[in-house]
Amino acid sequence: MNIYLDTVGCRLNQAEIEQYARQFRVLGHTLVDTPEQAEIVVLNTCAVTSAAASDSRQKARQAHRSSQARVVLTGCWATLHPEEAAALPGVAEIFPNSQKDQLVSGLLQVPAEIFEQEPLERRPIPGARLRTRAFIKAQDGCDNHCTFCITRLARGAGHSRSIEQVLSDVRLAQLESQAGGTAAREIVLTGVHLGSWGADLSPSLRISHLVQAVLQEMSASRLRLSSLEPWDLDEDFFALWQDPRLCRHLHLPLQSGCAATLRRMARHTSPDEFAALVAAARKAIPGAAITTDIITGFPGETDAEFEESPNAVNRRTSSASSSGLNL
Repeated sequence: MNIYLDTVGCRLNQAEIEQYARQFRVLGHTLVDTPEQAEIVVLNTCAVTSAAASDSRQKARQAHRSSQARVVLTGCWATLHPEEAAALPGVAEIFPNSQKDQLVSGLLQVPAEIFEQEPLERRPIPGARLRTRAFIKAQDGCDNHCTFCITRLARGAGHSRSIEQVLSDVRLAQLESQAGGTAAREIVLTGVHLGSWGADLSPSLRISHLVQAVLQEMSASRLRLSSLEPWDLDEDFFALWQDPRLCRHLHLPLQSGCAATLRRMARHTSPDEFAALVAAARKAIPGAAITTDIITGFPGETDAEFEESPNAVNRRTSSASSSGLNL
């Protein structure tokens, strides 16, 4: 059969459809670059914002209008709104996040064990999802209770993939050239709460252990980490950047420059702690680009509290500029 894969939202969603691509190919199916060519369309949906939810619904409708394919939905929006998702025209099946790892085996009625027996060759997904990066899922779910975030409800409790599972995907990404393509030039580790990786393993590990293991295994020219919560890191973590293959970019979400607002958000950090972490990162990784997220208009936020966020950003930006660095 011809299969079209698409996704809305985060890098973790991208990592998951790359896994589906490998599984469909192992079973002899063909990936196509438009829904018009497909017999099955698989869409990994998102609910992190109202815009992402709207995009998810729109892509499902477009797939139905442009083809006679069966539309299969998974991901956060379909998990949180299964009845609305099922009512969309053309939607044949829904796999909530709790079942998404079994999507291909469940859809095609084959035992999941077959994917453990066959090599899951990685090749780029055709069409708009063609990537020179390989997105590797290291972790899923989240145990934080940030009051603005719905992802924890959609993804469930945090859980880590083992080092060997992650390294297996890294190896496959680097073998891509055997399929006539170009091996991934960049490995991207992804997760809902990536910095918590290893906390649920026995014995427990830290994200630095995983990064070190991947660096030892990979031949790709660069390793990138997706978003990391500030409270998961310490100064020793930044020593990893002595390896030049680690991308000199960190995304550390702050969400507000106001301590009172952060408490209402149930964030485990403060503006001062965040500033100290950024300073440690700059010291250890000269020239690093450090990016963040700021939410404005959080419920209950006063004008004075709002002003604390741009003030905090301006202080960090001024400090970075004086050092020739980026925030």
